[in-house]
Amino acid sequence: MSEPTAMHKRHFLRSALAVSLIGAAGLGTAQAWAQSATPVKFQLDWRFEGPSALFLAPAAKGYFKEAGLDVSIDAGNGSGGTVTRVASGSYDIGFADLASLMEFHANNPDAPNKPVAVMMVYNNTPASVMALKKSGIRAPADLAGKKLGAPVFDAGRRAFPIFAKANKVGAVQWTTMDAPLRETMLARGDIDAITGFTFTSLLNLEARGVKAADVVVLPYPDYGVKLYGNVVIASPRLMKDNPAAVKAFLQAFTKGVKDVLADPDGAVQYIKARDGIIDSKLEARRLRLAIDTVVNSPDARAEGFGQVDAGRLALMASQVSDTFSTKTRVDPAAVWNASFLPSKAALDILPKK
Repeated sequence: MSEPTAMHKRHFLRSALAVSLIGAAGLGTAQAWAQSATPVKFQLDWRFEGPSALFLAPAAKGYFKEAGLDVSIDAGNGSGGTVTRVASGSYDIGFADLASLMEFHANNPDAPNKPVAVMMVYNNTPASVMALKKSGIRAPADLAGKKLGAPVFDAGRRAFPIFAKANKVGAVQWTTMDAPLRETMLARGDIDAITGFTFTSLLNLEARGVKAADVVVLPYPDYGVKLYGNVVIASPRLMKDNPAAVKAFLQAFTKGVKDVLADPDGAVQYIKARDGIIDSKLEARRLRLAIDTVVNSPDARAEGFGQVDAGRLALMASQVSDTFSTKTRVDPAAVWNASFLPSKAALDILPKK
């Protein structure tokens, strides 16, 4: 073997060894992270749609990972299911309607692991009554004697008695259907009006050929119903055993929400990555509508992102107790815990309008 050839061989062996050591070091680092990262199972309230970008963005951008968390995100099938699954221990953290959480607390006073709200996200309920203009419905009073439709678990339907009382609405008739049929039945004229989240049902109606200009929307917050909407809920076990993980989750989530607020259209890519068949333009509109109506609403800017007003929370607890005829009265102090929230400076993320 010639000297140059031997020298080249020695150089090759040294390079190969260096690459192997670097690879081993990288693998060791990855394994160390996997061992040290805290696993967190998280469930949404609904499918992967526009608003889910608020959670999918910090996951995709690595914010949860940077916070030392290994977060898995699953779609949901309604707030009630999310509350139940966090209570059962199947999930550590979830996203659910506050009224559903209150109802669970009041109807299950002896449950050992009742979830607790740790951050406000939808400062106003997204619920509204929607009707087609041709129905003649223009105001709440016009709903008396009409046929309304919604799934039994729909937050707007559950809270309708509060809406009816605030607006002196006479008796209505209810038709129950599965969620995918709600907007279809309204478009066909099978029912006169529906309840639902505005950013969900309004765009679903458009997808069924109904023009937005032909829809009358009666948002609950605009008609005297100041209910809070969706919150981040956590398992008491996680809060007790690993409070740092709850704080880290909320800090990373807040960082991600700030990014989504700055670029809603760009955030849709993270939804597309989880559900490739979504209509990106439609979900971008849904996300912007959710931001404008319930995330960055006047009430949210007044109270601060993630936070609540004690008086308003107490009023909602009383309304839920009365309307849902719960076994026990809702205790607002038992359903809400603000001690895990980031600092007020860190929560100052809502763009001024």
